[in-house]
Amino acid sequence: MSPTTLPAGQDHGHVTFLGAGPGDPGLLTLRAVEALANADVLVAEHEVLDVVRAHARSGVAVLDTDADSAAASSADTFPGTGTPQLAVVDGASTTAGAPAVRDAAHLVMQAARGGKRVVRAVSGDPGLDTYAAEEMLACAAEGVPFEVVPGVAAAVGVPAYAGVPLRDAQGADVRFVDARTASDRCWTEVGASDGTVVVSTTLDSVAAAAGELVAGGRKPDTPLTVTVAGTTTRQRTWTATLGTIAQTLKQAKVLPSPEGGRPVIAVVGERSAAAQRDQLSWFESKPLFGWKVLVPRTKEQAASLSDQLRSYGAVPHEVPTIAVEPPRTPQQMERAVKGLVTGRYEWIAFTSVNAVKAVREKFEEYGLDARAFAGIKVAAVGEQTARALVAFGVKPDLVPSGEQSAAGLLEDWPPYDPVFDPIDRVFLPRADIATETLVAGLIELGWEVDDVTAYRTVRASPPPAETREAIKGGGFDAVLFTSSSTVRNLVGIAGKPHNVTVIACIGPATAKTAEEHGLRVDVMAPEPSVHRLAEALADFGSRRRAAAVEAGDPVTRPSERRPGARRRRSTST
Repeated sequence: MSPTTLPAGQDHGHVTFLGAGPGDPGLLTLRAVEALANADVLVAEHEVLDVVRAHARSGVAVLDTDADSAAASSADTFPGTGTPQLAVVDGASTTAGAPAVRDAAHLVMQAARGGKRVVRAVSGDPGLDTYAAEEMLACAAEGVPFEVVPGVAAAVGVPAYAGVPLRDAQGADVRFVDARTASDRCWTEVGASDGTVVVSTTLDSVAAAAGELVAGGRKPDTPLTVTVAGTTTRQRTWTATLGTIAQTLKQAKVLPSPEGGRPVIAVVGERSAAAQRDQLSWFESKPLFGWKVLVPRTKEQAASLSDQLRSYGAVPHEVPTIAVEPPRTPQQMERAVKGLVTGRYEWIAFTSVNAVKAVREKFEEYGLDARAFAGIKVAAVGEQTARALVAFGVKPDLVPSGEQSAAGLLEDWPPYDPVFDPIDRVFLPRADIATETLVAGLIELGWEVDDVTAYRTVRASPPPAETREAIKGGGFDAVLFTSSSTVRNLVGIAGKPHNVTVIACIGPATAKTAEEHGLRVDVMAPEPSVHRLAEALADFGSRRRAAAVEAGDPVTRPSERRPGARRRRSTST
């Protein structure tokens, strides 16, 4: 029996105490993802909600333990449970205010008594969370079955992301200290040792913790690293000594926080690899680390590009510039799809993912599937379109071996041969604004073409005001333009990107359109592919970082640069 499946007739539900890790959603375990997908109720502190909620099923009830207790007191309740009834958020999950953390045990128990599958998510690892331990005892006392899914503890995960191994070949002793609860005796013991000390503290209190270690016997010149927002793209690490950390933070203009400071992990010790961080800092040295990159495409189109950008350390922000709508007169598309079934065509050529989607939707409308392509040769303009076809159950017969474009497709397209080709007709489903390049080329090769409008592209609605201000005000580090229409539409719905923003274009035609709109093109893909465009931006970021390091300058993002005169439009690509 799965731990999240209830036996028939059992009154109590089930509770999974789950570690959400130190911040990076990629550090969730497979078991954690499984438990979240089966949860009826998700109880979590606000700081981990974004990490875990993405893996919860649609309709799950989400309780934020940090929400205002006043909101909870006015909420309705789950029938028969006494747990706050939750309002729908984004049509998928539900959220309500709840009492402070100390009352989370009550929320967990009430939901479990009603037969709910509850996931109680905490930051880091449940075994290191005081409240989670109390809640486990409450479950045990009432006979509520529970399980524990370990997570990556911040004291271990953050140093790993900061490039600071806790042990070397000599196997140094490692001590973990929570500065919020450490006694004078604890500071004396760790101060007298010569092992590595991992201190959980706050940015405002790290200098005081360093002082406690010195008072306990550690030398002031003992190396340490301090990492804030560890494992996230906001991560920042300082290297200093116990005696100089206060001055280092002051020079970095790290100001005291009125709320007590952000949590940090400090690693102290001669053998803590602080001196080797230049070689071991793999995370913060990613080519686009922390860059906020604007991706002006539809959400479906942007998904794979955004994943690639994240692998380079960037924070992609998707802004749809084009909306896809059905053709105004669907009869032509309907006749063409029927022609596929009756053997009218020798070839069908897909020039975009949207074309695949349009044909697939029409197939589903008629109760057809990929078997209707039997006996028909299928062409795809590029790798993304080919992947969309494979997901549909169709393996394309032709994908350009060179340039992924209409011209590249024509380079590899065979001329019509009446001996080998029993049918001379090609079905070309495409957008209403597509160019005539492919049609003219196919006709020149001897083919008859049914050029059919499968979908219409229209300008999307403007993004929120906050996004528009970030675009115009230099809040983005880079913007990726994947077509001339994305340039025109983004400028039309949101305004022109600020002069400090790095402009990256997929090819010469897109770059020319960007220049016509007064933008300087900094990056151009070596070939028209979104994958190569992201690679080109990463190469640009790597060269920019290397130049700063070589010059002895701090590594900054483009949005942190203080502009002088507004940059002028380039005269070449």
